[in-house]
Amino acid sequence: MNIQFFNRNKPLIKLNCTTIISFIAILIISCGPKKDAIFKNGFGNKENWVVEQRPGGIVNFKKNKIEILDKDGCTVWLKKQLSGNLKIEYNVTVIDAGGPFDRVSDNNCFWMAKDPENPDNFFKNSSKRAGKFSNYNTLKLYYVGYGGHDNTKTRFRRYDGDFERPLFPEHDLSDKKFLITANKKMHVEIIVNNNLTSYSRDGEVIFKIDDPKPYNEGYFGFRTVNNHMLIENFIVKPLN
Repeated sequence: MNIQFFNRNKPLIKLNCTTIISFIAILIISCGPKKDAIFKNGFGNKENWVVEQRPGGIVNFKKNKIEILDKDGCTVWLKKQLSGNLKIEYNVTVIDAGGPFDRVSDNNCFWMAKDPENPDNFFKNSSKRAGKFSNYNTLKLYYVGYGGHDNTKTRFRRYDGDFERPLFPEHDLSDKKFLITANKKMHVEIIVNNNLTSYSRDGEVIFKIDDPKPYNEGYFGFRTVNNHMLIENFIVKPLN
């Protein structure tokens, strides 16, 4: 069977059933289901996050961004537990405009964090951790301290949950190109893919780790101390 379409300005077009079926199949494939983001933005709802912060600081949740003003230590955890192979992306700007919190340092993060003491309730000890950096040494997690030590060091560590967090020479960077540029938006991309995890800045891989005992499940947290930063466009999505 042929179907004819008539257009007064164009010649007659003939489509047979095979052509129509093929066309429909292409439409179904191109419009088929796509993998949705695991989490996207959500900064406007404080219920999506858990703040652990020392006295004297504040975290502001806005429609499309988080603003952290911190004095003595802060971690802002995504409340949703992550698992499997995925990508975490966000933009972050460390502010230096003469404000009381405007120290250019410590654009840090934790990922795939677990609490061995409370495997079924990661946030049970939130009030005890309270943003103090040493209180996180009992967790299992991956950590990058980007521009720590007054913006002189960028480091990767793997916490083993028993106070061990070794620092290897290749994960201890001090070249200026690996440090923070104040007031400049930086794009962070973290990948977890089976035994591999990596941390990239503005498209450049800074750390890539092949972990024989990988952390493939846990929580993500923005981490800082005594600084002022804006975080935008946060998204977590599965790897294709």
